[in-house]
Amino acid sequence: MENKLANIKTDIEDYASDSKLTELEVLDKLKDYYFNKKVNENLKLYKKGKRKVSEITKDLKISPRKFYAILNKKKINYTKYNKNKDES
Repeated sequence: MENKLANIKTDIEDYASDSKLTELEVLDKLKDYYFNKKVNENLKLYKKGKRKVSEITKDLKISPRKFYAILNKKKINYTKYNKNKDES
């Protein structure tokens, strides 16, 4: 296990030196890449109706509000509920 981690560490250091970024910036880019990859997989399931918002937000560890912002950004239709009903 330590040998594999050492290989990953050296790969990240090599990439950082080639791209003139710090190791932390490389890790942030990797984190963003894998988060977006996971979001896209969940969005496909959401569109098909196989996953609910609560399941997706729990899996991605984000708030529902942030998930709806992602839906707006990607221009995906979703049902908007009005919690404040007018009592006329």
